[in-house]
Amino acid sequence: MIDLPYSLVIEATAEPDFFGFYSQELEGFSGVGHSVEDCIFRARWGMREHIDLLREQKLPVPPRNEQPTIVIRNEPASLPAKRKASRRKRAG
Repeated sequence: MIDLPYSLVIEATAEPDFFGFYSQELEGFSGVGHSVEDCIFRARWGMREHIDLLREQKLPVPPRNEQPTIVIRNEPASLPAKRKASRRKRAG
C-alpha cells in the first residue's frame, strides 16, 4: 500500500545515489534522496510538513488523492546550450 497523501514522481540522475522527487498535485513540494526508498520516506514526512505549512499560512490544501501513484523515471535530459540556441533560431 502506498502511504502517501499525493502521487509522487521520483527521478533518477546520472549520480547513482542521488534522486529528485516532487508531487504534481502538491504545488511547491520537492526534495532529494539517496535511493528510491529514501525518497518515499522523505516524501511521506515532507508532504505532512508541507501541508502543515500551507495551513499555517492559510493557503489552500489540495484534496488528498485516494489512489496515489509513484512514478520512477530518469531525469529529463537537458540539451546542450548550442543545440538549444539552434532550436530557438529555427522556431523564431
